[in-house]
Amino acid sequence: MAREAGYDPSMAPLPANVLVIGNDLAISWSDGTETYLPLQALRRLCPCAGCAGERDLFGRLAKPPQKPYTGVSFEVAATSPVGGYALQLFWKDGHSDGLYPWKVLKEWGEKLPELPPLEVKTLLPAL
Repeated sequence: MAREAGYDPSMAPLPANVLVIGNDLAISWSDGTETYLPLQALRRLCPCAGCAGERDLFGRLAKPPQKPYTGVSFEVAATSPVGGYALQLFWKDGHSDGLYPWKVLKEWGEKLPELPPLEVKTLLPAL
């Protein structure tokens, strides 16, 4: 059986199709399975350094304060594959730094990580 260039069979199956359907990201995989991931969870699990933080040489996590979400923070404007290993999501609020590895998306489809309570911050002072 011929292998695709750069494909490692121990990796997750390759995506056959990616669509935004309602409030979910739907992925059909080359093995015939399908994954449906809530867009709100994907945004809150964004792996970019600005959202998830990054570790220094000593392993300490440096994480900036969470930016407030708006209604469009959980809406996807576009998606784009990155090489053969990840998906980039372009959110309608302009955020697009996170690269979501296919293997991680497949794992999250089987068991989504627990999310902390959603912090909604008001931008206006209380009256």
